[in-house]
Amino acid sequence: MPMFERMKARWGVGPVGVVAILLAFSLAGLTTAGLKDPVTGFLLPANTPGWLQWTIYLVIMLPVYQALLLAYGTLLGQFDFFWTKFKAIGRLVTGRTAGAAG
Repeated sequence: MPMFERMKARWGVGPVGVVAILLAFSLAGLTTAGLKDPVTGFLLPANTPGWLQWTIYLVIMLPVYQALLLAYGTLLGQFDFFWTKFKAIGRLVTGRTAGAAG
């Protein structure tokens, strides 16, 4: 089965939905990559060690990436798909199960 067909089946969307989801991932990744230098340049001095720059970048930009993904997904008509993924990541980070209240 071709990859495009597997994505359609796995994600439960049509061909336009697959393209929109892939485009949202691409746009969020490109935006995040483009923000790396301005964000680290604003927050850290130029002589900061590389490992510390990457650590700060990851701590700050991973949530920003998730928010961008949700925003681009919403603009492209795939809010439900990305909101489901966003909630799953939130449960993973907080250690909650899907049925947990609170």
